[in-house]
Amino acid sequence: MHAVAADRVWKYFGDFPALRGASLEVPKGACLALLGRNGAGKTTLLRILARLSKPTKGEVKIDGRIGYLGHGIGVYDDLSAFENLTLFGQLADVANPKQAADEALEHVGLMRVKDGLAREFSRGMRQRLAIARAFLHSPDLLLLDEPFTSLDDRAIAVLQQLLAAARARGSTIVMSTHQIREAMELASDVALLERGKIVYSGPRTSEMLLDPGWLYRNYGEIRE
Repeated sequence: MHAVAADRVWKYFGDFPALRGASLEVPKGACLALLGRNGAGKTTLLRILARLSKPTKGEVKIDGRIGYLGHGIGVYDDLSAFENLTLFGQLADVANPKQAADEALEHVGLMRVKDGLAREFSRGMRQRLAIARAFLHSPDLLLLDEPFTSLDDRAIAVLQQLLAAARARGSTIVMSTHQIREAMELASDVALLERGKIVYSGPRTSEMLLDPGWLYRNYGEIRE
């Protein structure tokens, strides 16, 4: 059984096809690095997998609960950190949302400011609150869009710890990134997206780990 199955997914923005028949299968428990140049369609695909956008054509099947960490912070400015996480916990049908909120705030180092409004937080604190939101409900599938790019050092350390814990409990991770060397070290599987098409999908090999440019050199040109 796959955690993710995307079958010939197309997504048009006006006349522009951001995705062109992209197909992808991700085994349960895998950590998949989704690679591709700027404009390849990585964010579009992740948003479709997260149910934040609908494909124009094609089919997507997801097994389990989703946690999504995108480019935006994705929290309510006029709610406190605790209120934000309690609300998201209720929306995700967490059994005890207030307890889950407290535990998540403790994990990301925000317990001392739990009653502070999100709009009063520094960017780093807001980033950690967004990470707490994504992991709050112990999701089966984590979808992360360039997760390390804009994080400060504290938030990176928090995210790395939560990712390690998620993998240990068997969660599936799909992570888009430009940081190829770091991605190869984390990944069990790799997919390469080129101009809206998946041109490679499979296990991360020793060649990819030793030579981060290997995948682009061997699969970087779309073969019509």
